[in-house]
Amino acid sequence: MRAECEDLGPGRHRSQDRTGAGPESDDRVGPGTGRGLVTPEQAARVAVLGPFFAFGVHPARSAAPDAWRVLADLFESGSGVFAERVAAVRAFLAAGGRRAPKEVEERVAASVTHLGLVSRLLSPVLGCAAVLGRVPALDPERVRWRSELGGAFPLSLPEDALGSGEDVPLSTVVDGVLRPLEAAALPLSVSPHILRGNAASALDGAARAAAHSGSPDAGRVRAAASELLDDPYLAGAFSGEGRAFRRRSCCLIYRAAPDGAGGLCGDCALTTRRH
Repeated sequence: MRAECEDLGPGRHRSQDRTGAGPESDDRVGPGTGRGLVTPEQAARVAVLGPFFAFGVHPARSAAPDAWRVLADLFESGSGVFAERVAAVRAFLAAGGRRAPKEVEERVAASVTHLGLVSRLLSPVLGCAAVLGRVPALDPERVRWRSELGGAFPLSLPEDALGSGEDVPLSTVVDGVLRPLEAAALPLSVSPHILRGNAASALDGAARAAAHSGSPDAGRVRAAASELLDDPYLAGAFSGEGRAFRRRSCCLIYRAAPDGAGGLCGDCALTTRRH
């Protein structure tokens, strides 16, 4: 099952070599066009860390092309977008185990969906902090994504995401990404303990992926991940760090396999019980 679900995040499973790039930016976006602008060249430097770190760049005031959505759609309880994504992941997981979607618990698909989204959204933030020295502002009305399965789904940031004023602290992703995604998943019977374990696992997984990339910026990715892991929001969600990291919950993906006999992630709290 681990090999069949490619959406959990970096450093956790095999992943397809995809850029995750968003809509093409216009010719005016480039070096020297203004302080704080993200350029395609900068995005390419971040993407060296791995496919989950990759992102496209779009003009700040452009309209989203067809098939692209803004991040806010995931957060709005009445939009149905998060539930739609869960349904797609549920069907994907079921197909991997040759089962009908209804045979996979909805809360399992919701947890896996949440973990994949957190991994995909936090990795570029860590990458920008490490490689560019700035944290991008993930404005939910202007960050774009395209709902695809099987790897790092396409993601695009507005060219002014790095801003031109004071630096954005890493901790802004707690209220800007983690809490909204937790609120979206809670109605589907996934506990906060599991969801916060997902977030911790995503951060550690991103650091592991960066280390595997061989990038000289990998150490800074680990430092940025550690800073977020120290946030009070994640208190009690994990233990240890680096190779000793272990979450104190399970993402539930093993339950998607027939008879709940699927594989476990390397950082899962359940691994000690099976050995």
